[in-house]
Amino acid sequence: MDKIYIRDLALRCIIGLYPEERKNKQDVIINIVLETDLRAAGKSDSLNDTVDYKAIKLAILDFVENSSFNLIESLVEGITAICLKDNRVQSATVTIDKPGALRFCRSVAVEVTRSR
Repeated sequence: MDKIYIRDLALRCIIGLYPEERKNKQDVIINIVLETDLRAAGKSDSLNDTVDYKAIKLAILDFVENSSFNLIESLVEGITAICLKDNRVQSATVTIDKPGALRFCRSVAVEVTRSR
């Protein structure tokens, strides 16, 4: 299966369980792998034959920045569902890093893969 990568999408949202985490938006770093068949797009050179990753990015941006979450797990499931709305996407792997979530760690990350 062919892959489209959206790497290091840096967004901000309210995320966390603790009161100090819910005062201000925090950074999250999102990485996405979309599995799809790119042969038709490679031959036609037409956006109509591929996954519109800009549209997916915009939908994710709207979802993340206008929502709040207790858990990274909830955020990652919502983003994965957005990716799978395009029927050409056969599988989506989404990794979300929350920088500074734990002291002495660069980040905490959650990764899920969902398929049709």
